[in-house]
Formats: sequence, structure tokens, C-alpha cells
Amino acid sequence: MDVAEKLGQLENLYRENRLSHVYLLETNDLQKATTDVIKLIKKINCEFTYKDTCQKCNVCNLINNNSLPSLIVIEPDGQNIKKEQVIDLKKRFSFKPIYTPNNVYIIKNADKLNGSSANTMLKFIEEPGDNIIGFLITTNLNNVISTIRSRCEILSLMYTENTEEIAENIKKVASNYLQLIELEKVDKIMYNKNVLNDYSERSDIEQIFQEILNLYIEAYEGKTTLAFLSNLAPLALRKRISLTAKFLEDLNNNANIELLMDKFIIELSDDYAENI
Repeated sequence: MDVAEKLGQLENLYRENRLSHVYLLETNDLQKATTDVIKLIKKINCEFTYKDTCQKCNVCNLINNNSLPSLIVIEPDGQNIKKEQVIDLKKRFSFKPIYTPNNVYIIKNADKLNGSSANTMLKFIEEPGDNIIGFLITTNLNNVISTIRSRCEILSLMYTENTEEIAENIKKVASNYLQLIELEKVDKIMYNKNVLNDYSERSDIEQIFQEILNLYIEAYEGKTTLAFLSNLAPLALRKRISLTAKFLEDLNNNANIELLMDKFIIELSDDYAENI
């Protein structure tokens, strides 16, 4: 049974009022699984006959704008999901849902629940209250605390790997990331968190920064089609190539990814680039 069929089963269970109050989803693609769960939430709440391009439905529009009060998505704050995030979830869901029959929460990287946040989450799962549905998503089921695993309906959402599609996504992420950090003058470090939210594995970050290195080299050789890179002087490009190569070397030495990316941003700043 493929992913679409499994999600279709969940939709049918919802229609029959037989959906469990919490599911633990193991996947090999965190972002796709999250997107598909959000699409499921749209389908079961859409005010019309659901289409991917729904623009009429108030619920779908609110979800698209991340402003539906009855849908909360939690992801790691730094290296872990913190206890305060779970407490805030419980507080917000102590009220009846607005616009939808149920309050729904999604926890990305559920294996990142630490000791205190996992205990708080466990109590919430055991005593969820009425009209609450939860989806915990992880790429490593064995790293989810056993007491939480045992209280969830476990479902596998494994996607068929499309090498060309993955490579194209990596190129797009690398290009967008570079454009932001090269053109924005303030708050550049925030873009690291955006990348890490979707690409938390070391191998993914390595691929992204290898593509960044390739983009800088292409610009240095005069082969780039990216205007924001073609405007950089050869000296600035050589320094960027050196910094990116050093990043990849440190990454392979198991340095902390988040700190390493923040260091990269700082060292790539104009002031630094002029003085190294």
C-alpha cells in the first residue's frame, strides 16, 4: 500500500469517526510527510469539494497562511523540542477548536522530544481532552521514547526515492539560501533555521553546501546564470569558495551543524570578507 492509499484510509476513518487521537508516522521524507498530513487536514475540513488549488475555502486559506487557530505545528527549537512548546500546545488546545471540528497538532522530528518535553507530551497523549487529533512525525522511530510509541497508532509513510527530484530540490534550496544571505543585510542567521527545519540530516546539509560550493565555482569561472553572484568580484568569490570548502571539511569532522552554519553566515558577512 503506497502513501496515498494510507492517507486515504485515514481520511475514511475520520469520516467514519474512527480516527485515533494520536498517530506516530515514520517516514523517509519529513517534509513530504508533513505536507501530506497538512493536505489531509485540508481535505477533511474543506468547506467545498477539496482541490489542491482550493482558493475559496476559508479553512484552506487559513492553513495556507499558517493562521488556522486549531492547527499547531511544532518543530525543534534548536536541537530539541522543549517542554515549554508542549505546555503552550496544551494551553492553546484547552479551548474548543475554531473553524474546524477538531484541534489538530503536528510534531515534526518527534524523536527530538527531550526528557522533560517527552514526559509532558506523554501526559497530554494520555489525557488529550475532546476533539484533539495529533500526528507525530519522525525519520527514526526507534529514537522516539518507548512510552510515547506504545500509546500511538504507528503508521509508515515511506516515499519512493526520486534521485532527479531530490537533486533538483537540493539545487533550489542552495540557490534560494545563497540569494537570501548574499542580498539580505540583517538577520541572515534566521535562514539557517529555515533550512534546518526541512533538512536536519548531516547528509542533506552536506549536499546543500556542496551545491553552494559548485555555484560559487561556476560564478568564479564566469559560468553562472545567477545575477546576484555574477556581480561579486573574483577576490570575493575566491574567499567564498574557501569558506564553503572549510565548512564541508568541518562538517565531515562531525562539528555541530547549527553552530557551523551560524559561523558560516558570520564569516561570509561583507566586513569579514573584506578583511580575511
